[in-house]
Amino acid sequence: MPRRRVRLAPRPSSRAEAATAGPDLATDAAVAQGLESLRQELDVPAQFPAAVLAEADDRIAHGPLPMDRADATDVPFVTIDPPGSMDLDQAVHLERRGTGFRVRYAIADVASWVAPGGAIDTEARSRVVTLYAPDGRTALHPPQLSEGAASLLPDQDAPALLWTIDLDSDGAPTAVDLRAATVRSRAQLTYEGVQRSIDDGSADESLALLRDIGRLREEAERARGGITLPSPEQVVEREDGRWVLRSRSTLPVEDWNAQISLLTGMCAATLMLDAKVGVLRTLPAADPRDVARLRRSAAALGVPWPQGAVVGDVVRTWDAGDPAQAALLVEATTLLRGAAYVAFDGSVPEHPLHAAIAAPYAHATAPLRRLVDRFVGRTCLAVATGREPDDDVRAALPDLPALMAGGDRRASAYERGCLDLVEAVLLRDRVGQEFDGMVVDVDDKDRGGTVQLADPVVRARIEGVGLPLGERVRVRLTEASVPDRRVRFAPA
Repeated sequence: MPRRRVRLAPRPSSRAEAATAGPDLATDAAVAQGLESLRQELDVPAQFPAAVLAEADDRIAHGPLPMDRADATDVPFVTIDPPGSMDLDQAVHLERRGTGFRVRYAIADVASWVAPGGAIDTEARSRVVTLYAPDGRTALHPPQLSEGAASLLPDQDAPALLWTIDLDSDGAPTAVDLRAATVRSRAQLTYEGVQRSIDDGSADESLALLRDIGRLREEAERARGGITLPSPEQVVEREDGRWVLRSRSTLPVEDWNAQISLLTGMCAATLMLDAKVGVLRTLPAADPRDVARLRRSAAALGVPWPQGAVVGDVVRTWDAGDPAQAALLVEATTLLRGAAYVAFDGSVPEHPLHAAIAAPYAHATAPLRRLVDRFVGRTCLAVATGREPDDDVRAALPDLPALMAGGDRRASAYERGCLDLVEAVLLRDRVGQEFDGMVVDVDDKDRGGTVQLADPVVRARIEGVGLPLGERVRVRLTEASVPDRRVRFAPA
């Protein structure tokens, strides 16, 4: 990813609880006040308008919009998500098929609950994506849909777009089918639980195959020349009534599960490109100058770069716990600049590839949380069933790139602002204290850079010249401004 991976894990059940619970009321109040200020600054919507809630209630009362659907309730789907998730977009079932595999991937059919041009549709186009903060989330769709009727909750019949993708023994697609269906998830699982069951051998065949297929797809990504940066997540959450910052390495099962989503997005892109209509997520190839600069930095920091090795193979081996390699991972984000959404109708884009995936790709698997996925799903369903996309879908395509770009900018600023706020609040009484850290980035003009602390897990600006990139340093906290959401360090 082109920016640090952050997970804002809301523990409290409401913003009010976040503002009052816990032993440190002053800290809670500072975080709550800062988050409200941030929401106002970024124009983050609060409650859903009454018309949107009323339309959602009416739609639930009458059921999803009419459509011929296959009955797939006999397939024992499961969902795999972080604990406590209610907006469940995807359910999966895997099985062996001869020497290969069959992937069934059910995606919540949000469009079946949203009348084109209605209140829910209009509100979703203004929100664009679900926004996450440590004290809760700002949903794309009203909760009775996103966490209720439209979600793939266990033991609930729900409309879905059912992808069936057959793979050969190497994990390459041999056949793709997409149809509207009714599905019923059997269980709501967590990444930790699934990883544990795979590791101890108690997983059923479908879950065990997630490892086999995930690894095959990872190898296929390497063969294509894809680029994955193995950066840990920076986590903000509440524990025992206190705000905490920690670093968390993703579990292998999260990467394997992500490969199923990527596979589906690649199949969606292929369908749309063949039909010459749709919207892709694209990323230009890395600038050779950035690759050369990264190679020189690796040499300067003493990190091996085998002769003839491509950049994707090199960076995926780097360890963020090693100071020099952590610095290189930060620099490697420059390879992944310029992601965009590209809509097309009648001809294919000149540059359809997503360079990090090394294939054409579309966002298709998170329609409860991301606007574009609803339209990608409906476009793909039309193409797969031999129809032209509906007029309202086709009319929406040209507007989606700008809508998504604006939504992504706000989501990025919101995520970054939340993290910066919590860092400033937790450090505000420690100005002047010293910490151990590592320099992970240095300005081109050598007037400062970025330092990563291990305890607390903070990444912030460090002022100074001659900073030793990729080395451990002792630093002093010089500023922790809550109103500005700003933390600054200097060499000790």
